Formats: sequence, structure tokens, C-alpha cells
Amino acid sequence: MMMGGRRMMPMMSFWHRLIDLISPRACCICGGRLSAEEDVICTVCNLHLPRTHFSTNAYDNIMARRFWGRIPVERAAALFYYEAGSEVSGMVHDLKYHDRPDIGYVMGRMAAEEMAGHDFFADIDLIIPIPLEKKRRRQRGYNQSEEIARGVAEVARRPVVTDAVERTDFKGSQTRKSLRERMENVEGAFRLTGKYDLTDKHLLVIDDIVTSGATVCACVEAMMASAHFKVSVLSLGVVK
Repeated sequence: MMMGGRRMMPMMSFWHRLIDLISPRACCICGGRLSAEEDVICTVCNLHLPRTHFSTNAYDNIMARRFWGRIPVERAAALFYYEAGSEVSGMVHDLKYHDRPDIGYVMGRMAAEEMAGHDFFADIDLIIPIPLEKKRRRQRGYNQSEEIARGVAEVARRPVVTDAVERTDFKGSQTRKSLRERMENVEGAFRLTGKYDLTDKHLLVIDDIVTSGATVCACVEAMMASAHFKVSVLSLGVVK
């Protein structure tokens, strides 16, 4: 097996390099050509991502405080700070609207790898991505939060559950809405399906970007109406 593994790696490297030669892959931020060892984002752009480092104090940071007094969050972290119009926002826009689910998966892995060393996933039982309304999912072809969750799960080695809660309503994008409008926009938008017993579990809720926290709160509140559990939150980005 070990010998087979050693023979396989050069072969995989050869095919990756051949594919890159025929159809070069580009960095999702700068557009530069990726090397065979890079995936989705180049090393230079990765180094310049505005990281939050919240995993070093996942109990008290600006994202965790966004949920205080609203839902009983255990831990909260985001990989980077998000600002409209930034290079990072372009990456997230491609993930959501330009058929790039691979961005979510790779960035989810990256987030998990950087947080695993701080025991962020120590007692997590299930990973719950924020669901999309069915029509929106059909239009997009995938749920970006699920793709992020898949990347996280591969590192954290926790199961992803995509049908514990469903989104029953979509009243429009949260973008450009005030805090009050965001809360009203997602009120009653989620429903527990009853397919899983979440009692006494520790759930990790995954979202792409946390702005006001209204979407996460609405989703968690819907689940807590029927079950008692602990919850932590992980996202790719958070707005300062």
C-alpha cells in the first residue's frame, strides 16, 4: 500500500501539471495562474487575506458578541474580515453567483485547518450549513454554505447534516438592509424538519458571511423551538 501510494503521487502530479498546461487555472482573487500545488487561491493572495484569528479566542470576539443576548453561542469564528467591494468580496461573489462551489470547499478546508489547532471542533457533534430556499438552490445548483461545510467536515471529521432544518421563505437578499430589516427579512424563514434528534448535541452552524447575524439567529431559533442543544458558529467572513 505504501509503495503504491508513493508511485501514485508522481503520476497525479504529472496529470495535474498536464491539465494546468492545457487549461491553466486562475487564482480567484488576482486572476494569476495557479501552480499545480495551489488550489483556488494563489499563495500570495492567501497570505494577504485579512484574517481574523478569532480561533485563538472563540468565546469573546466581535463575531461572538454579535450573537450575545440573541442565541446562546458557545464559540464563534470567521476566517477573514469581509468588506464590500474588496478582493475578498469578489471571491465570495464568485462562490455564490458564478458557479464556483469549489471556492467554498477549498476555503472551508482552509478555515478548518487553521482552527483545528485551537480545539475549535473539540466537542462538535454535527455540522449544520445554513439552508437555501429550494427555488434558490435549484437556480444556483448548490448551496454555498454546504460547500463550505463539506470542506470543514473533511478536516474536522464531523458529519454534515443538510436536512435537519429547511428554509421555507426567501424575501430577498440581506445585502443593503439595515439590522432591523435583516431581522424582519428572515423572521419565520426556517423550520426544523424533525428528521433528527438534536437534543443535547453541540451543533456547528456554517454560513458564508456574517453581517448582523440575523440569518444565523433565525435558523438557530427555529431549531431551538423543538430541541435543546449547544451551538457554535463558523463562517468564511465577518463584517467588522
